[in-house]
Amino acid sequence: MGSDTPSLMRAWAVAAPGPISSGPLVLEVRPVPVPEPGEVLVKVEACGVCRTDLHLAEGDLQPRRPRTTPGHQAVGRVVSARTELAGRRVGVAWLRGTCGKCRYCARGDENLCPESVYTGWDADGGFAEYLTAPEAYVYPLPGDVAPERLAPLLCAGIIGYRALLKTGLREPGRLGIYGFGASAHLTAQAALALGHTVHVVTRSPAARRLALELGAASAGAHEPPEPLDAAILFAPAGELVPPALEALDRGGTLAVAGIHLSDVPVLDYRRHLFQERVLRSVTANTREDGRAYLRLAAEQPPSVTTSAYPLQEAARALEDLANGQVSGAAVLIIG
Repeated sequence: MGSDTPSLMRAWAVAAPGPISSGPLVLEVRPVPVPEPGEVLVKVEACGVCRTDLHLAEGDLQPRRPRTTPGHQAVGRVVSARTELAGRRVGVAWLRGTCGKCRYCARGDENLCPESVYTGWDADGGFAEYLTAPEAYVYPLPGDVAPERLAPLLCAGIIGYRALLKTGLREPGRLGIYGFGASAHLTAQAALALGHTVHVVTRSPAARRLALELGAASAGAHEPPEPLDAAILFAPAGELVPPALEALDRGGTLAVAGIHLSDVPVLDYRRHLFQERVLRSVTANTREDGRAYLRLAAEQPPSVTTSAYPLQEAARALEDLANGQVSGAAVLIIG
């Protein structure tokens, strides 16, 4: 660590998972972590607030360790002394490590590695002034872009991009997006950049306005105006699966992008799946997904809509997210 690195820092921890209104998060003062061999220490500048962080705080995502610090969209500067990345801005994302040896890793599906570990779940994340991360899993980022604009790209952008890939849309097609929060507003722009027509379904009037401003062909509260070649479900609402499947044209795919989904109602085979409609999940991402999306974002920078919160208001950011009061992506401003 550099000589000017303090010994103590502020960090949020999930003390007692439960409804966000019950105060499951606490702000602590704890020692600055010491990087293990192969890791870097990052002074966090900004960290995106993800629905996965909310699931962890509320217990929908079972904690894997006590008092974990959430946050897996961290942007900051490397302050470790012995690394080529020293002084560089990097991004610390959800995928933190894999075994590199199993059949899934060998075939390029490291996101399915049974030994995969995750930032802000298996190890402390970016709702803090410092964090450590394996050097092989961080992403170099430009130093001339505001960190709060980069943070949402690291999960909202990357996961949405993988979900888009998993729909199988290759030639310009008709894409439906269900729910329009942080990930969806970036994925819509990636889809538009690739030549697809985008239809958005969301209950939020503000989100519908944003979708149209970003170039969506339509934005409504119910079904899209034409059959879809593919769709992505971002809202963690299983009851949206049947109508989204029913909106697909023949051979279309619905990709579910979230890590948590409420129960899916009974499907009617003919209405929802016949004519080779496909329902599939999306699990995390590979580092190649991350690199590919960040290249696309560098070539065609997305309009990133953010709602900024200071570090000490992380709990309020999650509560606003839970209540649908965040426009675009919530971001903690830390350093």
